[in-house]
Amino acid sequence: MLGYISGRKVGIDDPLRLRRAESTRRLLSLELNHGRDVERIHGNGVNCLDIEAVEGRYMLSGGADGVIVIYDLENYSGKPQYTCKAVGTVGRSSRFAHKFSVETVQWYPFDTGMFISSSFDKTMKVWDTETLKPAERFMFDGNVYCHHMSPVARKHSLVAVGTKNPKLQLCDLKSGSRIHVLQGHRAEILSVRWSPRNEHILASASADSTVRIWDVRRASGSLFTLDQHNGDKSKAAAEAVNTAHNGRVNGLCFSGDGLYLITMGTDDRMRLWNSSNGENTLVNYGKVSNESRKGLKFTVSTGCSLDCVFVPCGSSVAVYGLHSGELVATLRGHYNNVDCCDFHPDYQELYTGGKDCNVLAWIPALRAPDVEEEREVRPPLRQLPLVSKPHPAPLAGGNAFHVWNAFHVWDAFHTWNAFNSSNKTQSVVVVFGGGKLMTLFLFIVEICIVYKSMSDLYHKLICSVISVVKTNA
Repeated sequence: MLGYISGRKVGIDDPLRLRRAESTRRLLSLELNHGRDVERIHGNGVNCLDIEAVEGRYMLSGGADGVIVIYDLENYSGKPQYTCKAVGTVGRSSRFAHKFSVETVQWYPFDTGMFISSSFDKTMKVWDTETLKPAERFMFDGNVYCHHMSPVARKHSLVAVGTKNPKLQLCDLKSGSRIHVLQGHRAEILSVRWSPRNEHILASASADSTVRIWDVRRASGSLFTLDQHNGDKSKAAAEAVNTAHNGRVNGLCFSGDGLYLITMGTDDRMRLWNSSNGENTLVNYGKVSNESRKGLKFTVSTGCSLDCVFVPCGSSVAVYGLHSGELVATLRGHYNNVDCCDFHPDYQELYTGGKDCNVLAWIPALRAPDVEEEREVRPPLRQLPLVSKPHPAPLAGGNAFHVWNAFHVWDAFHTWNAFNSSNKTQSVVVVFGGGKLMTLFLFIVEICIVYKSMSDLYHKLICSVISVVKTNA
């Protein structure tokens, strides 16, 4: 850690290198936080979570009981143990609540004053956060499995909606109506995602085993369909041509930069695709258990040197390296199946919800102190005992071994240590009586070992050491 700070201070390292290194360390050390509780409101399973990107402070949850809860994640007590309180609830007693299971909740990407929810009651509602009343309501012919609004859109306010109908619906928040239908799938649409890189690019996953990429500006159909065999028809059966999985595709997620798309299928496979051309990167994640009959809510970390995918697998969450396919960790804490998870990119924290009605918080473990930091707890040089008497055992050549008074040397580089206290030398300089050359040599070696550089400042420091040596030798 101190090496990254020093490199950034002198301009050797990129300023983002330290942040990415620490974010990656925090990501790989996630553990269940026993001191942070999330208030239990849901009387049935937690289906979906979403943390707003404006402040990173509020979290939405939607449950199988039709209840929507807004949590405040801030710790106002100042104590390590606290409870994230619910600051708003749309409960069963509200006449505006969904009648059946809430499948997806999402904050408006640019403001916490509005959020959107969709449910098996065939509706999607746009809510006013202040009043907790719906400002707009969209009705559909079948169950609503998912919806998503672009996190980067500036030229449109479209919400993509996947329902039991194989036609992908586009709803416009400005006009309050369904303005477009995208046709191509042959079964219900279980997951939809807008690209975080291009506001017009949309991905959809269906129970017909296909994943389609759309440009909403085009009316002629999808741009392309993902093919797990990359066009090699010799490896695919006739019915498996242009399919992303050998089962229902019920999970979609773009990487943070939008360059890759991750898909999940009921064939217990997870695949990574190049989002620009639809090529299967053939990263092998092994068997990834997927027993969900609805949409699977998994997430990807952002802002780290090693991005990871968090996938609900039974009562645990599996953490995979995005590009390596390696199983990095398994997070266990729920008593029943995990249905959703959401990653907090600002603090590298993970929140998960499951059928046990609990929302759990996973936080990074505390960083172990560096070696340089451990040295700082030793007593300063002035407190070390000085030995002025000759050692009883003479060395070769008749020179007695003794410790030289290092007070003057400490004062010589005291000013430098004020700017870089973490690099203080804590050892007593050892010299041989009667040998000025050896004295100078050992001092130069000591300085080089500690500071590992010979800049102008260090050159002046050594010159001051030489003058001290000549005075005291």
